[in-house]
Amino acid sequence: MHDLLRRYGSGLTGAFVLLTAFWLLVLIVLPNLYLLENSFRPYLPKVDMGGPLDTYSLNNYAKILTGESPTQVFGITITLPVHVKSFLLTVGYSAFVTLISFALAYPLAYYLAKIVQPKSLPTLFLLLFVPLWVSEVLRSFAWFIILSLKGPLNFSLLGLGIIETPIRWIAGYQSIIVGLVYTYVLFMLFPIYNAIQSLDTNQIEAAEDLGSPWWRTHWRVILPHAKPGIASGAVMVFMLSAGSLLVPVLLGSTDSNWFTQVIQQWMFEAADWNTGSAYAFILLVLCTVFVSLVMRVFRVKLSDIAK
Repeated sequence: MHDLLRRYGSGLTGAFVLLTAFWLLVLIVLPNLYLLENSFRPYLPKVDMGGPLDTYSLNNYAKILTGESPTQVFGITITLPVHVKSFLLTVGYSAFVTLISFALAYPLAYYLAKIVQPKSLPTLFLLLFVPLWVSEVLRSFAWFIILSLKGPLNFSLLGLGIIETPIRWIAGYQSIIVGLVYTYVLFMLFPIYNAIQSLDTNQIEAAEDLGSPWWRTHWRVILPHAKPGIASGAVMVFMLSAGSLLVPVLLGSTDSNWFTQVIQQWMFEAADWNTGSAYAFILLVLCTVFVSLVMRVFRVKLSDIAK
């Protein structure tokens, strides 16, 4: 606060604080408090709202344990509640999307931060930003066309003789993973780029002069310095993937069910906002647990991620 007052003066600082408080209170805190209160109330007709049946309970949260769905895990058939299965698959595949995004973003971030000539950076950043100029609907629909049975991907592979029959790419969760990685990989790239860019290049050159191989230089010098950027990117990609709705709807197959689709079904198809709110808070708690776990693994504080 003291730095803001010194840099911008009392007028602009007051405006920043008021706008931030308005954004947090009206657009985030109040809607979530409303949903939290509704998640403990039963789904009732309007005439019964506020009556003796309108009592608080955990019944909406308990609905996640209803229903059964057989699942194969390492060749062993286990039975899970259908929504718990969807929840666990969403968590697992979101973590997988985060891992793939890191594997793709880290080499590119290092290249942009330490290898490429500064005069070429604006052009490269412009090329990276181009996909963000297109709406998410068009980006997802483009992947739907590319991955379809008679799409350009199968046409190219058949033409090159790599495959003999078209592959049904939009099956299970693989098409959703492709779409999510493409959509959110830049949210991993830029925090890592910022972290690596702040590393003194002399430290890398000193490690190389001492005979350190490239992998040890990355493991002992660059990766530890980039931890806040990696943690920030991992948190953003995981939370955006777990909460994504459009990509799973457009690229999901009949045998895939993202947890956000379940929330949407409760809220807009069943018109049961109370159960939908309970499911949304289960997902929110999971994301909070994941953020805390990532911070502990990377040994970073929330202030480090914010930077």
